[in-house]
Amino acid sequence: MTATIMLYDPTAPRGGPSQAAAVPAKKTVLAGAVIGFIDNAKPNFNHLVDDLAELLVSRYGAARVVKRRKSSASIPADAKVIAELSGECDVVIAGSGD
Repeated sequence: MTATIMLYDPTAPRGGPSQAAAVPAKKTVLAGAVIGFIDNAKPNFNHLVDDLAELLVSRYGAARVVKRRKSSASIPADAKVIAELSGECDVVIAGSGD
C-alpha cells in the first residue's frame, strides 16, 4: 500500500505589481541587522531565544537582538508590540517553545 503525504507551503502567494511595491526588500545579510523575536509565552522558548541571540550577534554579526514576550500563547501579539518591532527591527521571528 502506498501512503500519501500532503505538504503545505506556509508562505503567502505573491500579489500583483501593486502589492509587490509594498513589500520590503529581503534582508540577505544579518551583519549589522537588528533581529526581533516574539516569544509566544510557551515554556523553554526564552532559553532558545537567548542562545539564538548570542549566535546571531557573535557568529553572524547582528547589531543586536530585541525580544518581546506575549502575555499568553493563545492570543495574538499586541498591536503595540508588533508596531514597535516592525519599526525597530530588520527581521522579526515569531517563535514557539515547549
